[in-house]
Amino acid sequence: MATSGTAAFNLDIVEIIEEAYEQAGLELRSGYDMKTARRSLNLLAIDWANRGYNLWTVEQAVIPLLTGVATYALPDDTIDVVEMVVSSTTGTTTTDIAITRIGMATYATIPVKETQGRPVQVWVDRQITPQITVWPVPPDDTYTFKYWRLRRIQDAGTSGELTFDIPTRFLPCLISGLAYKIALKRPGQEARLEMLKSEYEGAWIEASTEDREKVTMRIVPAIR
Repeated sequence: MATSGTAAFNLDIVEIIEEAYEQAGLELRSGYDMKTARRSLNLLAIDWANRGYNLWTVEQAVIPLLTGVATYALPDDTIDVVEMVVSSTTGTTTTDIAITRIGMATYATIPVKETQGRPVQVWVDRQITPQITVWPVPPDDTYTFKYWRLRRIQDAGTSGELTFDIPTRFLPCLISGLAYKIALKRPGQEARLEMLKSEYEGAWIEASTEDREKVTMRIVPAIR
């Protein structure tokens, strides 16, 4: 029996919303139905950021460190920094050196914050506009802060031809979650809410469990 020979199936945002309405036992009838569903879709993306590590939203970036400057802004859509090193270049050789993440309380207790040297600690300040503060402050311009960040899932937008900013393997989970969010806002859907929530949570567990790096776990003791 012949197969299609392709594996490119995806849904645009309008199709995602239509499928979610059907799963909720409802019909998409008006422009407002579409508008409120897009809003729920964006809120669902924020919920996923709070639930944990979305592998496809990890991006690498660099910040050139400047002489005597401790604090640097991160992109506004940064949720958190997951890995980081300080790079130094000598000639054609670049060396990545581990840097320790510290909290606000630890940074506050550093006696002389203007001490210059190779940065060995960094405070990731997760404000509305996130930023990093390194210590010691760089003595010259030869260091670079290299990091991997979790960014926000992109907005649903307003065009019906857009696809949502997720891997296709997360589509069933996204649609189940949106169906639950839509039913929450509709009177008379109380009887379906528990079923829709259970379906969504089960789909989330399956998708998020699969969304991981499949590597051998390595544990190294800290010897001091």
